[in-house]
Amino acid sequence: MKRILLSLALTSLLTPAIADEGMWMLTDLRKQNEVAMQELGMMISANEIYNPEGIAIKDAVVHFGGGCTGEVISAEGLVLTNHHCGYSYIQQHSSVEHDYLTDGFWAMNREEELPCKGLTITFIDQILDVTDYVQKQLAIDPDPQGTNYLSPKYLEIVAQRFAKEEQIEAKPGRTLELKAFYGGNRYYLFVKTVYSDIRMVGAPPSSIGKFGADTDNWMWPRHTGDFSMFRIYADKNGEPAAYSKDNVPLRVKKHLTISLDGYKKDDFAFILGFPGRNWRYMISDEVEERMETTNFMRHHVRDARQKVLMEQMLKDDAIRIHYASKYASSANYWKNAIGMNEGLIRLKVLDTKRAQQEALLARGQELGTDKYQKAFNEIRDIVKKRRKATYHQQAIQEALVTALDFMKIPSTTALATALKNKDKAAIETEKEKLKIAADAYFASVPYPEVERLVGKEMLNKYAEYIPKEDRITIFQVIDKRFKGDTDAFIDACFEYSIFGNRKNFDKFIKKPSLYRLNGDWMVLFKHSITDAILATTLSTASLTEAYNQAHKIWVGGMMELKESQGQAIYPDANSTLRLTYGTVQDYEPSDGVVYDYYTTLDGVMQKEDPDNYEFIVPAKLKELYNNKDYGRYAMENGQMPTCFIVNTDNTGGNSGSPVFNAKGQLIGTGFDRNYEGLTGDIAFRPSSQRAICVDIRYTLFIIEKFAGAKHIIDELTIAE
Repeated sequence: MKRILLSLALTSLLTPAIADEGMWMLTDLRKQNEVAMQELGMMISANEIYNPEGIAIKDAVVHFGGGCTGEVISAEGLVLTNHHCGYSYIQQHSSVEHDYLTDGFWAMNREEELPCKGLTITFIDQILDVTDYVQKQLAIDPDPQGTNYLSPKYLEIVAQRFAKEEQIEAKPGRTLELKAFYGGNRYYLFVKTVYSDIRMVGAPPSSIGKFGADTDNWMWPRHTGDFSMFRIYADKNGEPAAYSKDNVPLRVKKHLTISLDGYKKDDFAFILGFPGRNWRYMISDEVEERMETTNFMRHHVRDARQKVLMEQMLKDDAIRIHYASKYASSANYWKNAIGMNEGLIRLKVLDTKRAQQEALLARGQELGTDKYQKAFNEIRDIVKKRRKATYHQQAIQEALVTALDFMKIPSTTALATALKNKDKAAIETEKEKLKIAADAYFASVPYPEVERLVGKEMLNKYAEYIPKEDRITIFQVIDKRFKGDTDAFIDACFEYSIFGNRKNFDKFIKKPSLYRLNGDWMVLFKHSITDAILATTLSTASLTEAYNQAHKIWVGGMMELKESQGQAIYPDANSTLRLTYGTVQDYEPSDGVVYDYYTTLDGVMQKEDPDNYEFIVPAKLKELYNNKDYGRYAMENGQMPTCFIVNTDNTGGNSGSPVFNAKGQLIGTGFDRNYEGLTGDIAFRPSSQRAICVDIRYTLFIIEKFAGAKHIIDELTIAE
């Protein structure tokens, strides 16, 4: 009994006294969070944030491109998000002649707004707790493997069945997403509307939108104007439609009010967004696994690739533009992995996890059940068994899948089958299909010499971390035909493969042969990667099923433990709409160091380094600074605010999230976290974790004073 009480006490000590930890479901706000939020200073009701029966703030928060968040800030579908969220679309429209990455872009009228191929913006129409319905379906549906409770395919069927029974209308752009939460202990259905005609409206130059670049990424203090703007277009009836010159800006049902009042320390703030993934219910063994596999590979493999890319990007503007988005995406979680591992050790998160799991195991003994102990033992055993395969999977993913654009060569399987069957009609059909696919492929890799350099570095890095006996099968070819020389093999790929260059492909497609395909270096390389991924996946398939079942029991136990202690509960992030709240706060990263809760344009000028592309300051911005020409956007002391921090619970996917004051007015846009808080994906520490936000006043200042785009300001609803 002493052990039980000690464990429970320790767990309660590890839990913050105020409910600012959590990525909360909107459906639970009134029951779980409203009182705590109002005690912290919120001046509106939970119903004004989320109202299942009417319009609320939630209706102006959108999923931007599937990986970020955006907010609707005008009645005509204007959406604000981060510069790094819009980065690939800014790049999409950039060229050496029109380098919008370097120079920025501003549409001075609707005709100048640029359509963004592949970009979607999604509204959440309804959020329905369908746990009881799903459990009833699981009880009556055959499920021989016992895995339907997490099967996306099965849950999609159940969603359609529910929609039919509840007469949820099928409309253009409407989609249904049914997801499992808490390891499969609860289920929510999201009814969504997806718009695909999205146009770029404005973006500052990278010297503002990416100021500080890799050096400042995941760091505080920050001085980055990380924002960009897009507009949603629809057909004349306001319905989602593919791009058309006849489409019109969407007349939205809700847009946000912007506040110029700013904030001060201890002010209440909340954030709505689509956090991607976190793992708060991991046991300590899983944390160690994450550190030694995923984080290790992201750190070391990406570091090697980025050095190669950066060297080439600095030599040629066209190469820089082409690889800019890929480099930024890679660098983002490269630094995240480094910081997370450092923080997990520094903050002794493994000790925290061990205390939490001991508390649940003690509760199981108190209740006279061994189900938690069995689940815990099962998870530990599975983690141990899958470690080698997971390590290899991460090496393949980082070095050979994510890193190698030239491995996105088109599939030749259908043509090979036609050639094998000597089916002349099928051969001609597949030749034409392959020509189209090859055109797209060669357009996607316009710099084969860069790809060649990356390929050499990545194969060497993969071989460094994976023992000879475990490597993918292409190494048998490399060892036999190239005497183990991976550089020579990559050279052969680009010299002799049908996808090595356009000339080789054109020669092959005139007279394709099965012999040529079966011996093609790039084709063999890709097949080797694919086979290895399949093999490692199959080797852990049964372990994954067993893990999911044990994890469901473990998470269910954690839920019961928290509820028994009077704590509110929240599920791990899974790219669904959540709310997180806290206050504007400074913090102390180490002894004798205190970071203030906001930054100003003074810091931009202090960081300026004209010889470092990360810290270049545009001449126009310096002119505005020198003249103190800030308009109505300055603080009371005359300074121009840039960024601020709040102690909310954020993760990847919250990029672009709106930050609200106590009145529910927009005061900023979340874009990053601090280095000391990168452990937050596994264990939240309110004393050290901060969300970094662009001050909305800096955003508006850049739009009006720097870009001269006052017509955009005139669209907005601003509370002075």
